[in-house]
Amino acid sequence: MSLSHLAANTIVVLDFETTGLSPKQGDRAIEIGAVKLVDGQVVDRFSELMDPGFRVSGFIESYTGISNSMLAGAPACAEVMHRFADFIQGCNMLAHNASFDQKFLDAELAAISRDYQGSFVCSLLIGRRIYPNAPNHKLGTLVEYKGVQHDGVFHRALADAEMTAKLWLAMLADCDTKMTFKQMHTLSKTPKAKVPDYLSALT
Repeated sequence: MSLSHLAANTIVVLDFETTGLSPKQGDRAIEIGAVKLVDGQVVDRFSELMDPGFRVSGFIESYTGISNSMLAGAPACAEVMHRFADFIQGCNMLAHNASFDQKFLDAELAAISRDYQGSFVCSLLIGRRIYPNAPNHKLGTLVEYKGVQHDGVFHRALADAEMTAKLWLAMLADCDTKMTFKQMHTLSKTPKAKVPDYLSALT
């Protein structure tokens, strides 16, 4: 579906915590967090743990703070993803390092024969284009670089989604124009050397 056919003023900012790096290698989602923005304001949130059906590694427990005992009492991935599929219907989406989150979203929804119509924009790619002097473009680094307020919690899905949403709004402000989702999507794909010309053409 074309970007213009979805709600232009609504975007879902999402983040997955997972058992590993690739659903193709059997990794599953263990937490999804998301905030829904309408005209730049948070109007709804989604946050759930989900049981992948197997024990997660000690590394993942330490990295995410999500223990096997927490997951043992959580609903199955399929149950949570049905609810999340309803949450994102009719919305475009944003994630930091979106290729990671999109592949898990695609895999988990394919497992339950659900789909979505929205497109993704990646705040990491946009950060590389508009903040070339940042030390790096990890979420935590850009949040610090822009002075975005946060509570110090990272690698939990809702906290990271909240931070990405705040970073997104800072990015929109720094572009010094009322950028649409479609224009920000184009910006994320624009060669770095051509970014100034692209932004100038929009003002």
